[in-house]
Amino acid sequence: MSDTPPDRLSVNPKSPFFDMELLRRGIGIRFKGKQRQDVEEYCVSEGWVRVAAGKSRDRFGNPMTIKISGEVEAWFEDAKAAEDESSES
Repeated sequence: MSDTPPDRLSVNPKSPFFDMELLRRGIGIRFKGKQRQDVEEYCVSEGWVRVAAGKSRDRFGNPMTIKISGEVEAWFEDAKAAEDESSES
């Protein structure tokens, strides 16, 4: 598998951009210079992330999301952990 995450990925199983295998590897997101843990979906090329809007839910029980524009950087968490282990040796 490549060490470069996809351009667009979602945690919602109903989304066409959902990929469980990639999510199991762990995706790290840096948005506008800060690491975020609450990202529902992202797109690196278009420069946006979707995050939950508080505790509000839609009529189907899914979290309401808002789209925020800015610089997005994504990486695989397991690749970063492997780098840290190799640099310690």
